[in-house]
Amino acid sequence: MSMYTWLQSHRGTPIAPERRLSREAVLTITIHSLFQFGASMAGLFLNLYLWRLTEDLTVNGIYTIISFFMTPIGFAVGGWIAKRKDRLVTYRLGIFMTAIFYLLVIIAQENVASYYPLFALAGGFAAGLYWIGYLVLMYDVSTDTNRIRYLGLNMVFFNAAGLLGPVLAGTIIGRSDNLQGYIITFTLAFIMFVIAAVVSLRVGTTTVRHKSYYLKLMPLLMRKNKVWFKALFAFFVFGLFQGIMLFLPNILLYQTVGREDLVGYLGVCFSSVIMVTGYVMSRRANDEGARQYIIVSSSAVVIGSLFLLYDVRLWTVVIFMVLFSISNPLAINTINSYYYRLIGTLPLKGQLRYEAVVMRETFMNTGRILSVTLLLIFSKDLQSIWLPIVLLCAALTQYSIYYLLAKPSIVIEQK
Repeated sequence: MSMYTWLQSHRGTPIAPERRLSREAVLTITIHSLFQFGASMAGLFLNLYLWRLTEDLTVNGIYTIISFFMTPIGFAVGGWIAKRKDRLVTYRLGIFMTAIFYLLVIIAQENVASYYPLFALAGGFAAGLYWIGYLVLMYDVSTDTNRIRYLGLNMVFFNAAGLLGPVLAGTIIGRSDNLQGYIITFTLAFIMFVIAAVVSLRVGTTTVRHKSYYLKLMPLLMRKNKVWFKALFAFFVFGLFQGIMLFLPNILLYQTVGREDLVGYLGVCFSSVIMVTGYVMSRRANDEGARQYIIVSSSAVVIGSLFLLYDVRLWTVVIFMVLFSISNPLAINTINSYYYRLIGTLPLKGQLRYEAVVMRETFMNTGRILSVTLLLIFSKDLQSIWLPIVLLCAALTQYSIYYLLAKPSIVIEQK
C-alpha cells in the first residue's frame, strides 16, 4: 500500500470525502518527513556537538538566540520572494541552503565552535526560508475541513522520520572515536536534505497574481483586528516555552546518561509518544475543543517542570520529556489550525497569508529569544536551581494562551 493510499484510508472509521487529503498534501508530508529525518540526525545533535566542544551553556544559548533572531528575517525575505515568484521557490531555496549549511559544518568540523555566531546566522536564515515556504504550503494544500487531520498526520510522519534519525545518529556517534561520529551524522543529514530538494520538484507551482507585499501594513491590521492580534500574542507566549525546549532537552539528557547513543534511544521513545498523540488528534480533534486542548497541554508541561524543580535526574528528565511529548502536539497543532482559520478571515481573501506567517514567526521567535535570554541570565550552568525555576515559569505562561484564542463562533463571525 502506498503512502498516499494509507493516508487516505488507514484502518478505522472511514474518512469523509471532505477530510481526505490531496496529492500535493501527501507530497508535502513526504518532503517534510525527509527533511525531518535529516534534521533529527543533525539539528538535534548540533547543540550537543557545541556542548561537547565547549561545555558552555552560554555558547549554546547565544547560538540559539542568534538563530531565533535570524529566522524571522529569513521569513520576511522568503515571503518577499514567494510573493514575486512562488512559495515553492522559497521552500526549495530553504532546503538547499540548509543542505549547504551542514556541508559547511562538515568542512569546518571542530572550528564550528570558533565561528558559531556565523553558523547561527546562516542556519537561522535558512530555517526561515524553509519554514515560511512550508507553512504557506500547509495552508494551500489543506482546507478548513481537513486541516486538523492534515496537521495530525503530518505530526505522525514527521515524528516517524524522527524515530530513526536519533537512533542512527546516536549509534554512529557512540561507536566512533572522538567526535568523528558527529561529522558522519552531518554528512548523512546533508544527503537527506538533497533528496528532499529533489522530491520537492514534484509539487506543482502556481501562478502568482497578487505580487504586492503588504508587510509594512501589518501594524495597522493588528490595531484593527483584535482577534488576530491576540492570536499573534498567543504565539509569543508559546515561544516563551518553546525557545528553551529547542536546545535544552538533549543537553539535560546527555548530562544524566553520559552517552550520545542513549540520548538517541530516548529520543525514539519521546517521538513515539508524539506520534501517538498526533495520530489521536488526526482522528478525534476538532476546532470546538481547541481551548480545552491548551489547558491539557499547559498542565502537562507544568507538572513535568515541577519534577525538574524537585531534582534534575534521569527519571525526572524522562518524566518531563514524556509529558512534554504529549503536550507539544496538542498545543502546536491546536494553535496552528486556529491561526490558519484566522488567515482566511483577513482582508484580500487569503492573499495576506505570507505576511500573516511572517508575523506569526516574528512574535513566536521574540518569545523564544526572551526565554533563552532569561535562562542565560539566571542560570549559568546546568546545576543552577534557577534553570528549573525559569522553565516552570515559562510553562505557567502557557495557560494564558487559553484566553488569547477566541471561541470558534467568534472566528466564524470574523469572516
